[in-house]
Amino acid sequence: MEEVTYRSVMRKRRGLASAVLGLIVGLLLGFLIQSYRILSSSHYQRFNIYTSSMPRSRMLIKLSAPNVPKLNDDEQINSSSTSLVFVGVMTAGKYLDTRAKAVYETWGKELPGKIAFFSSESSIVPENCPDLPLVPLPRVDDTYPPQKKSFMMLQYMWNNYGDHFEWFLRADDDVYVRTDRLEKLLRSVDSRRAMYIGQAGRGNSEEFGLLSLEYDENFCMGGPGVILSRETLKRIVPHIKYCLRHLYTTHEDVELGRCVQKYAGIPCTWSYEMQSILYHNSSGAQAFTGNLKKKEVHRAITLHPVKSPPHMYRLHNYMRGLKIQDLQQERLHLHRDIYSMAKQLGISVENLKNFEIANGVTLFPVSYYSKKYPGDTEILGVPAGLRSFKPTTSDEVTPWDFLSRSEYSLADSNPRRRIHSDIKEGLEDITREVMASINACSRQRGRVVEERSTLYGYRRVDSYGADTILDLLLVYRKYRGRKVTLPVRRHVYLHQHFTGLEIRETINGEELNETRRNRQNDKSLQNIFSGSFLNLNFNSEEKDPVRSKSIHFILPLSGRYEVFQRFLQNYEEICLMNDEKTTLSIILYQHKTENTFNQTIDLIEQLKYKYRSASIDILPVSGTFSRAKALDFGASTLKSNDLMFFVDVDIVFTNSALYRIRANTLLGKQIYFPVVFSQYNPKVIPEDFKRKNAFFIDETTGFWRQFGFGIVSLYKQDYEVVGGFDLSIQGWGKEDVDFFEKAIKSNIKIFRAADKNLIHVYHDVECSKDLSETQLSMCLGTKADIYAGMETLAKMIYEDPNILRFAKARRMNLTNAAG
Repeated sequence: MEEVTYRSVMRKRRGLASAVLGLIVGLLLGFLIQSYRILSSSHYQRFNIYTSSMPRSRMLIKLSAPNVPKLNDDEQINSSSTSLVFVGVMTAGKYLDTRAKAVYETWGKELPGKIAFFSSESSIVPENCPDLPLVPLPRVDDTYPPQKKSFMMLQYMWNNYGDHFEWFLRADDDVYVRTDRLEKLLRSVDSRRAMYIGQAGRGNSEEFGLLSLEYDENFCMGGPGVILSRETLKRIVPHIKYCLRHLYTTHEDVELGRCVQKYAGIPCTWSYEMQSILYHNSSGAQAFTGNLKKKEVHRAITLHPVKSPPHMYRLHNYMRGLKIQDLQQERLHLHRDIYSMAKQLGISVENLKNFEIANGVTLFPVSYYSKKYPGDTEILGVPAGLRSFKPTTSDEVTPWDFLSRSEYSLADSNPRRRIHSDIKEGLEDITREVMASINACSRQRGRVVEERSTLYGYRRVDSYGADTILDLLLVYRKYRGRKVTLPVRRHVYLHQHFTGLEIRETINGEELNETRRNRQNDKSLQNIFSGSFLNLNFNSEEKDPVRSKSIHFILPLSGRYEVFQRFLQNYEEICLMNDEKTTLSIILYQHKTENTFNQTIDLIEQLKYKYRSASIDILPVSGTFSRAKALDFGASTLKSNDLMFFVDVDIVFTNSALYRIRANTLLGKQIYFPVVFSQYNPKVIPEDFKRKNAFFIDETTGFWRQFGFGIVSLYKQDYEVVGGFDLSIQGWGKEDVDFFEKAIKSNIKIFRAADKNLIHVYHDVECSKDLSETQLSMCLGTKADIYAGMETLAKMIYEDPNILRFAKARRMNLTNAAG
């Protein structure tokens, strides 16, 4: 009995201890399992949420390399320059490879924070932008209006990044953000307060009163962007489900504003200034597609809408250009500080290149010969002013041009002329910058100054830069205190300093890197041993990619034997005697009156016999002379990758012209239309200039043929891509203008530049009455242009008053006849 009793007691004690132990073990296991589930769920939600709808083959890739923005452990609020703002961009699956890609590759790369793109749960990362940070929101589609997408995006941003950023920006995929100005704005505002920043709205005229808003309520318009502080997001996120269940309108930005008003207790910023800071253009799809040099574009932080991705890239490049200008201006200020300090300390400015401010510490951290050298202080450091350039002789004095409705210039043969487009654009830039400077503190002073018009001005350009003096008519408006509106006039004195030379060396359109440039410079050393017994590998020397190009001259010809003799002599001296890589194809027509067809062939055969290795071909063509058909026939005999040079028999040239033809003509990229210097009638030119050589360039001897497009170099492949000449054009002219217009409309770049080594020698122009009206007008205009320059004609009239009397009488007779 005792033994039984003892065992039963022991069994009772063991059962109680086992129960307690099992309970403890169960609690521990349950806690571990629950912790694992929480960690797994958080990890899945933060990094892999967007893989739920992907194919299994793509899911493995995304799991191993998720694109969702990652944060470092040290990236906390106020601890990093990259943790200021988190941007959530609302987009749709159909826009991921276009608009979203454009946003990510432009301003999305320059944020003082992180960016993510939020789309429907079925969205996948586009193939053309594999690193796009995409967040497919679960149980969200791309239907419009996107209320659920907007609110779930804010919830995701708070759950995953709420402890890491001061500000959160809700943006669309058609908005452009100037990130540097956004950072400046956000760092000037206390992010610890509940803030709801945007362009305030209460609906358009049709919606006013129908959005269920109280008289003192508003919302931030979603298009230009909505900025929320961390405190605001913290207050509204717990109530997002309630806000989604109680929607009054179809506008997600209105509902977001209602939710912020209800649970954060703040309205959207009522500041009138927000209309220009967060700028919305009401032009729709045409917004920001035209001229970007406008005050609305320059003063804005966000620009909306930019519907076309190419225009997003264009806008980004323009903003980068403005930033470059700011950096160049800052560089000038630093050089001026160095310049003034050197003068104060009695240090020679010329010796600053290698100057040491301490033992072993140079003023500039790089060598003067390095491409990273910040510029020459002796030039860039000159103090700003209208007297920067000090002439030493009367010839060095730069005259001022007077500007009003026209431009009056002593440097031009025509003293009164229209203001050219480049001058107009420069004056508009100056005025815009001046007005921005005047109104920089307008809000604090309670006044604004508006531009009315520019009454007149003076302008000149010297070796340091451009000087401008303007008389502006302005309107002064005081809106604080006693309101005043007054017209005022102010003079503006401005000096725009040159920022130095920027040189890039390119070959065939590609910039040389440092290694290749050094290899090019080392060629001179290699050439010392080339051809000697030390040079065993004769093919080791790299060919010059520019000079190795072969130029195929195509010359249409009909008669004009003596002029052709001059052309052949020039071709022989420049090309054949110097072993230039060229060929010559002469498209030869019979002339109506000049019987020199056989003589021309004999002249060519003599030259071919003299230079046996030269490639000179005669291509006889029957029928009426047509320059378009001749050039097209000559091009048909060449290969697609041959470099063609369409030339006239009146042209003379030098070796330098050949080099520019090779360098400026790029296969599939660029066509070269050189601006040729055309000589005036030698019978009218004064005797002093007649003794000059053919390549002497002066306003008295000739003019630049800016509207002549007949001389052109291009590859045959590009000739075919452009569309070739219009072969229906007969007689003189027009075929070159038609071809130039085709080239402009193509995707190939057009390059034009004045070439002082391409001269069009004077010859009489005969304008047949059989020409069409357009061709006859062009022919007569050319005939008048090449007669003499403005200065020569004016001198002729002054010396012979009968010319002026004859012109007046002729005009009177024509007027009377018309009457």
